[in-house]
Amino acid sequence: MNKVTKTKNNGQALAAVSIDSIMSDAESLSGLENVNSADDLALPFLKVLSQLSPQCNKTSNNFVEGAEPGMIYNSVSGKLYDGEEGIDIVPCFYKREFIEWGERGQGSGAPIAIHDSNYDISQAPRDAGFQNRLPNGNIVEETANHFVLILNVDGFEQALITMKSTQRKVSRKWNSMMLQVKMQGPDGKSFTPPSYSHVYRIKTIPQSNSKGTWFGWEVFKISPVQESTVYDAAKLFAQGVSKNAVKVEHADEAQVSKKSAF
Repeated sequence: MNKVTKTKNNGQALAAVSIDSIMSDAESLSGLENVNSADDLALPFLKVLSQLSPQCNKTSNNFVEGAEPGMIYNSVSGKLYDGEEGIDIVPCFYKREFIEWGERGQGSGAPIAIHDSNYDISQAPRDAGFQNRLPNGNIVEETANHFVLILNVDGFEQALITMKSTQRKVSRKWNSMMLQVKMQGPDGKSFTPPSYSHVYRIKTIPQSNSKGTWFGWEVFKISPVQESTVYDAAKLFAQGVSKNAVKVEHADEAQVSKKSAF
């Protein structure tokens, strides 16, 4: 019979819990009965840390030990990933949005509004700072949302990668990469498979332009998804996002950084 690894409590060895007991409880009383809607769940964001990220600032309430610019950060678990090594992910769903924010560093840090892909960005022309700004002063950011499964050694988890500003170029390249994937059906004809049919590795690399330097995303195609459980979970996640059953809480990084400082 399979056993869960033993642990210790106050120096005393604890009896191992059988997998059979855990499975039996999961079918009856799991303790998660009331977690049944998007309002009860927090979707993690995968973020590239920068010099200005509160996770890298020792004076911030959100400081994370060991965090450095260029690392990848999971906003829910707090886990850090080596940006150079990268992480394997399965892209499940893509959504393009225009997110409207109040003046940076002011307000609650939550979006004023989220507009769909048909939004007319011409009503928010570029200002001197190269930001799309409405007549009322609000800023509108074109945002590429990539909903993914993170593949860990012990399983997988859902997450969201948002790409905006200079990273929209990376998003477009990634979308093109996925559309170029072809598979052959039983009839010999080729077809474009779902995005969640393949595994990609996402890393961070230094990037720069005339305005400065930063760390950005880089994406590589790895292989087809091999495990049916991963494929099915990715498909289910994609269906949930497409039906707006997945709740996303965007936040203004500038405002979060300001609020988290002592």
